[in-house]
Amino acid sequence: MAHSVRDEALALLRRLGVSEAAFAPGGLPARSPITGEIIATLRETTAAEATAAIDAAARAFPAWRAVPAPRRGEFVRLLGEELRAAKADLGRLVTLEVGKIVSEGLGEVQEMIDICDYAVGLSRQLFGLTIATERADHRMMETWHPVGVVGVISAFNFPVAVWSWNAALAFVCGDPVVWKPSEKTPLTALAVQAIVERAATRFGGVPAGLSSVLIGGRSIGEVLVDDHRVPVVSATGSTAMGRQVGPRVAARFGRSILELGGNNAAIVAPSADLDLALRGIAFAAMGTAGQRCTTLRRLIVHRSVYDTLVPRLKTVYASVKVGDPREDGVLVGPLIDGPAFDGMERALGEARAIGGAVHGGVREHAAQWDGAYYAAPALVEMPRQSGPVLRETFAPILYVMRYEGFDEAIAMHNAVGAGLSSSIFTMDMREAERFMSASGSDCGIANVNIGPSGAEIGGAFGGEKETGGGREAGSDAWKAYMRRATNTINYGTTLPLAQGVTFDIMG
Repeated sequence: MAHSVRDEALALLRRLGVSEAAFAPGGLPARSPITGEIIATLRETTAAEATAAIDAAARAFPAWRAVPAPRRGEFVRLLGEELRAAKADLGRLVTLEVGKIVSEGLGEVQEMIDICDYAVGLSRQLFGLTIATERADHRMMETWHPVGVVGVISAFNFPVAVWSWNAALAFVCGDPVVWKPSEKTPLTALAVQAIVERAATRFGGVPAGLSSVLIGGRSIGEVLVDDHRVPVVSATGSTAMGRQVGPRVAARFGRSILELGGNNAAIVAPSADLDLALRGIAFAAMGTAGQRCTTLRRLIVHRSVYDTLVPRLKTVYASVKVGDPREDGVLVGPLIDGPAFDGMERALGEARAIGGAVHGGVREHAAQWDGAYYAAPALVEMPRQSGPVLRETFAPILYVMRYEGFDEAIAMHNAVGAGLSSSIFTMDMREAERFMSASGSDCGIANVNIGPSGAEIGGAFGGEKETGGGREAGSDAWKAYMRRATNTINYGTTLPLAQGVTFDIMG
């Protein structure tokens, strides 16, 4: 049997450099979903301390924005080096605190390293445009400037990677970062802050307050949301959370980067490579125990291949190993907590009530760990797309439905509130191109012959509709962490006005 989660986690925290001052008897309990045991209790940030952290970040901003962008990139390069050195330990801590299998825990830290590499290059590419002007002897252009303190509110399922998508870009753009991690995963956040501090020491001259972590629940997040000195708030979580955060930030004319729910679907067309589809579906639907925002939740299968593909999927679902994610061969670890399992049971009950045939979904290992919540992934054959199929349940449930014509498949695909990620399995070029066109998937991510999960950092990550519209990581997502200025320079001796306006004065 694997050794104590608590002992292993505490040893990792010491190696990663987390201070003993972070712990406090009777404080916020940090639990492992692997066994349900409490690893440690942490000192919670008070509202006054949260305000003080924002104060420090606001003071750090003028100094940091004055550092040339390529030098800021050097700081992020050093951060990437420190993450490489700590990858094994931090990845293992992700496994212990979230319940991800070992390769997924390590993969999350690799995402952090990748975004640091990306941001280092970006530090020399914060380009503006030169714009054609109608006025002779004038030049018009745009420039990009640091915007200020960036608040990051992250979710439990990617406890460190999402912070890095924001922080690596914010740092090179010239912005301090104040981070409120999920109260379900505070340990990995403390470890990351210790790694940031090591990079800062190596860099030298990093202003105090450039990076900070606030430990606590909703009330501490609200301090970030409501403080006018935080012009950008990046919040990852449920659509319900986004409905609260977005209006509150907008009320003070701040900007939100919202990464919210995803009720992601894949279409399996008649021409699909079913071997490829089977592998893609299995990872997308069961990876991270169905607790990714990009998890595959709806499978829309053409009638002609349904009876070939779905029995094979049932076999895979029945054979996948569920258990302690530290063990070899385990592909599905635990749900984060009891309420997550309760939500899964409710959704499956609703599906049965409207005619769904549920395969799997039962609790496992309860006798061994009564405080942990392991569930066999559920494959649910639905007569139609209704009830729980129309909303996101953060658990390993895959609803499967038939379709006849491609227009019907697209309509089914788009008939949900969220619009994060999507995919199609097809060898028909017309279907693939239609799916990616304006009349196809309405999601921020649209893939062909891969599942909807497993995005790379080079592309902008995010979605439409109830997913919130935010974008993080690659492409031009960096612009959300800066402010744009349009500049016009007159290098002539006259003053022509735009739009042919004349305004002659005597003098």
